[in-house]
Amino acid sequence: MISVINNCRIISPGSDIPSGNIVIEDGVISYAGSGTAAVKTGNVIDGSGLIAVPGFIDIHSHGRSNFDFCDGSEESFAVIGRGKLEDGVTGFLATSLSVSTEDLRNLCRQAEHYKKNVSDGSTMLGIHLEGPFFNPKCAGAQNPDFLKNPDIALVDELNAISPVKKVSFSPELPGGEEFTKALTDRGIMASGGHTEADYERYTRCRELGMKHLTHFCNVMTPMHHLRFGMVGGGLLDDDVYVEMICDGVHLCDQMIRMIARMKGPEKMMLITDAMRASAMPDGEYTLGGLPVIVKDGCARLTTGPVAGSTLRYHNGLKHLIKLTGLPLCEAIRATSFNQAESLGLGKRGKLEKGFIADIALLDNNLDVQKTICSGIVKWEKK
Repeated sequence: MISVINNCRIISPGSDIPSGNIVIEDGVISYAGSGTAAVKTGNVIDGSGLIAVPGFIDIHSHGRSNFDFCDGSEESFAVIGRGKLEDGVTGFLATSLSVSTEDLRNLCRQAEHYKKNVSDGSTMLGIHLEGPFFNPKCAGAQNPDFLKNPDIALVDELNAISPVKKVSFSPELPGGEEFTKALTDRGIMASGGHTEADYERYTRCRELGMKHLTHFCNVMTPMHHLRFGMVGGGLLDDDVYVEMICDGVHLCDQMIRMIARMKGPEKMMLITDAMRASAMPDGEYTLGGLPVIVKDGCARLTTGPVAGSTLRYHNGLKHLIKLTGLPLCEAIRATSFNQAESLGLGKRGKLEKGFIADIALLDNNLDVQKTICSGIVKWEKK
């Protein structure tokens, strides 16, 4: 099967082609450039007035459309996976919460069912365990009833059901350093989060393979001129990727600008941390069994703490560009290529020959018009 996207602006990390064509053969890009590739037959997609960017990869997302991955149902995965396409997301990690072990097992079972049976949704690229290995003092919106110390045996059990790509945990907990090394040895990304770890503990775990920081700055030891903290370490160290929720709630404008200046687009990763109220009206919801109120798009537990976000992915990209002035071809690194490279998610994140044809077609306001997964148009705005 050959498809051609004609007359579109082509944005890829470090590259901005004002007008060009993309040729897709068997789900892979065979040509992307300003010239005209020789194609005799195929499906032609008119890209006039549109911007082609690598499809977004959301590695930290809990739900959408009033469903949560931890619901553990076939319907929840299907609705979220299809809905993600509306936001330009071509790939995602199904992200857990701190819930019971049986609920985690069921989440992994449903992830495998989705991969095998749902063909019209965004691509499920793996599991992200956010919890239950968190410090109770730093639970945030995680359910404190299910928190526990790091347990590699549980990760192994879940990984055997469905591949785990990333584990967020508090590195200061007993066994945190050993846990970091065990994850790294298995090719699973260790990510620090929900933590009061000091700079010294952070550094030891970074040296053992902890190269991601979960929703950077949120529920994390802040930077102080005498106690550098995990935020300071994340800003300083060039080998560490930081997750950013650019929704105007989790990070103030000045912090977003400073992260962009100090880390550069090469080490930033836009996430949504979206909960079930994403793409839904304000009202009452739940997160991990805890009651949540959404008002003016901001989700909070009834006890006060912020409880995930209602952010839709393309809006996070808009906010980042508005605040930082980054060219689109640089900001776009933070939407898929960094995620794919750091987590080993395959040749995704660039519009170049040999890369998987995961593509979002945007208008000039960066709103999504079409979403293409492995060369197949899976969603288009009516």
